[in-house]
Amino acid sequence: DPPAPMCVCPTGCRGISAPALGAAPARPSLLTMVCKAVLVIPCASLSQHRRFDFRPKTDPYCQARYTFCPTGSAIPLMKEEDVIEVYRLQAPVWEFKYGDLLGHLKIMHDAMGFKSSLTGKNYTMEWYELFQLGNCTFPHLRPGMDAPFWCNQGAACFYEGIDDAHWKANGTLVLVTTISGTMFNEMAQWVKYDNETGIYYETWTVQASPDKKSTVWFDSYECSKFILRTYQKLADLGAVFKKIQTNYTSIILFSGEPIYLGNETSIFGPQGNKTLAAAIRDFYNPFKPHQSVREFFVDLFKIIDRVILNHQFYLFYNLEYWFLPMKSPYLKIIYEEVPLPVGSKASSGV
Repeated sequence: DPPAPMCVCPTGCRGISAPALGAAPARPSLLTMVCKAVLVIPCASLSQHRRFDFRPKTDPYCQARYTFCPTGSAIPLMKEEDVIEVYRLQAPVWEFKYGDLLGHLKIMHDAMGFKSSLTGKNYTMEWYELFQLGNCTFPHLRPGMDAPFWCNQGAACFYEGIDDAHWKANGTLVLVTTISGTMFNEMAQWVKYDNETGIYYETWTVQASPDKKSTVWFDSYECSKFILRTYQKLADLGAVFKKIQTNYTSIILFSGEPIYLGNETSIFGPQGNKTLAAAIRDFYNPFKPHQSVREFFVDLFKIIDRVILNHQFYLFYNLEYWFLPMKSPYLKIIYEEVPLPVGSKASSGV
């Protein structure tokens, strides 16, 4: 559990007063109420994504428009002497529905491919949302429930075959390394651990500024991060990667130092902060699915007012809520190079 909130207001809130947290500006008592939910934590401890002891069952309320991993299968046990080609796979998000539309914005999905030299079979492995991106990014506000309701699990998916047309048409299918069957089997054991303990999808990276050396307050946890972790694991097992450029998509929010608000119980529970709870629910309300064009534009103006004009964003990360004092340029989609890794073990000579 996080430490009990420390009251650092009014001098320690770094300019975030009660109005910025949703309280009425003319009532000083609300500042005290908000203060009770605020904890300023040193930046070094913010961006570590939490590991869990087990993966909880999903709630039946969470429903996917497109079934998660419909052709998934267990990762096979490879023979030690097998030689397996490893491929980098990348294509625009929702390419199956919109073609290269999101590719023009460099919003890309990442995966890996494997080909066994002994059997000739090939496989695809990827990590993505169980209930689509929108559900992982914003919660549902359900009637009769005080706390926002999240459907934000992500998981690994492994299946036989590589859809060459899907990856080649508007993306990438390229050989990056070759490994032994032994290394593949060790990677498979690590994937099982990673999948059982890293369970919540996180869309946003949160940084202090666009500068490359800027403080990263929170790191995203999505498809590309899984691929990068797996590449690093293979490198540590002895894989030697080809010298090719590899770029990945990040969706970045820009914020001053985040302020810790609490978890679901401390904010929305019987002893919670009702003012703060209402502010968080009010913030998320415009992000709900829309039934009409008019409703969409009304809520879009509300989002612009909150995030850009009033510099407010509420982030849910590691099952805890944080307040982000937003600043220019507010949001940016980048497609930057992350080099293929160098391992900590000598090459196996494959």
